Amino acid sequence: MIGSDATLVVRAPAHTPLDTIEQFVGKNTGWIKRTLARLRKRPQAKQKEFVSGEEFLFLGKSYPLEVQNDTQEPLDLRDGFILNEKQRSRGRAFFIEWYKKEAKKIIAARVEWWAQRFGLAYNSVNITCANRRWGSCAPNDRLNFSWRLVMAPMRVIDYVVVHELAHLPHKNHSRRFWNKVKTMYPDYKNAQTWLRENEGMLNL
Repeated sequence: MIGSDATLVVRAPAHTPLDTIEQFVGKNTGWIKRTLARLRKRPQAKQKEFVSGEEFLFLGKSYPLEVQNDTQEPLDLRDGFILNEKQRSRGRAFFIEWYKKEAKKIIAARVEWWAQRFGLAYNSVNITCANRRWGSCAPNDRLNFSWRLVMAPMRVIDYVVVHELAHLPHKNHSRRFWNKVKTMYPDYKNAQTWLRENEGMLNL
């Protein structure tokens, strides 16, 4: 597989001969090169400096940042994000804390809505700092979601929520699992494509 950071990972059963793995990679060189080229062309988030004028995503919309010295809260969202100048050196930490709080509120509500609609029971909703996994469903039916997901449009959030809820009855990615996803969210492929093409933007 090729990860979201354009790194190639080859998994094989234990004791698989190295030449067998090399032959497999060699046979798929064309696909690997095409996929790497596509991934490297995706838009990537620039390293934030937390200065006025920078843009930050929330629910798929871009908001400008304004650094002020007369604001009460360390970070707030009005027509745009407002960061207290005294807290600028800790800007990234405050943004992550803000995103986590919003993610917990928004994603938990969407999980509850979708679960009730399709009669699914889950244990809890947890917000994580995962960089490579948007969501996961633990064996104890605890659902985990990355805080970065709240930067994406709501339709993409709903897709990831549905994806993890579908794992409650199907703990794999079998055909029955994907049929469940399609039944719950027929337009899931468009959301899937958006996430694959724009995931590099969902970061600080």
